[in-house]
Amino acid sequence: MKFICDGLTLSEAVLKVSKACAVRTTAPIMECIKIKADCDAVNFLATDGELSIQKTVKAEVFEEGEICVPGKLFADFIGKLSEEEISVSTEEKGVKIQYRDSASYIQSLNAEEFPKINLEVGENSFVMKQSALKKVIAETAFCCAQDDSRPILKGCLLEFKEVLSVTALDGYRLAYSEAEILSKSGEQSIICPARTLGEISKMLTEEDGEITVYTQGGLLLVRSDGMTVVSRLYTGDFIKRENVIPSKFSTSVTVSKSELTASTERAAILIRGDKNNLVTFEIGGNAVKISSVSDYGNVAESVSSETEGLDLGISMNAKYLLDALKGLEEEKVTLSFNGAISPFILQNANKKESLYLILPVRNAQ
Repeated sequence: MKFICDGLTLSEAVLKVSKACAVRTTAPIMECIKIKADCDAVNFLATDGELSIQKTVKAEVFEEGEICVPGKLFADFIGKLSEEEISVSTEEKGVKIQYRDSASYIQSLNAEEFPKINLEVGENSFVMKQSALKKVIAETAFCCAQDDSRPILKGCLLEFKEVLSVTALDGYRLAYSEAEILSKSGEQSIICPARTLGEISKMLTEEDGEITVYTQGGLLLVRSDGMTVVSRLYTGDFIKRENVIPSKFSTSVTVSKSELTASTERAAILIRGDKNNLVTFEIGGNAVKISSVSDYGNVAESVSSETEGLDLGISMNAKYLLDALKGLEEEKVTLSFNGAISPFILQNANKKESLYLILPVRNAQ
């Protein structure tokens, strides 16, 4: 195998693909990027068994062939040569990288050892605007669980019916958002790893462009601009959001998002590092009083509001509240409550396509 490629093009390709290389594995081949030179293009492929990323770039191919190289190491090395024209070839020592008047070698593995990846997923699909898919991912995926205690919660529930609806939760908070689908083949519900959705989001660069998402046999596939992402889907029963989100509320307040965010951020400074990261709301009249207390001092501020229903005192994790506020797009937001120990929700005051639910924290003070 031998090809010549622009350094920046090569660097960007291997950096994207290396995101799928396995770490802390006993199988060295899973840490590799598979390089295949064919005709006038070079294909880069990596997988960790759950997520697979493929990127194809144009190159001047002198000798066709394929080889595997350590992914992270290769990506880091090529990243330092982004301004050079690079020649990559195979020799007995491994992969030879030539640039200017210099040459370096990186060990390689036989490409036949690399696992087979199914790149022909296409039984079911839906089409939507890239900007719409990017938006719903940004509004939900951050609420997925980070640990392995309940693996299914590390993914988002995607339901493509009349619209695409996305649900994520980690046991303490829930995010929901929906977006228009332009077309679809059938209706389906899948649970996609949040990590996969993050990589897909990075592919979505055309504001008015369209994207097709394919599913088949427990796999999801997305293609865009010479790049393909394939992911295994989680199986199991996802929590039904209609059983979690209240339909009636005893207290509702509409406030300025920017004012509430700024006040909560100031209150959160004093409790930084505390286990519960606790801020307290006192709701009554036409104001929400925000406070926090720690060994360093206390904060007490007031934000004007439009209030309906019962007066209320409630405490919550400041980070969860700020994450939800960041996910809402309108300047006016509405918070709805059912007492001090029941879950509450946040929504835009007008557009209701997205919603955040947060569990309160019992304040021992």
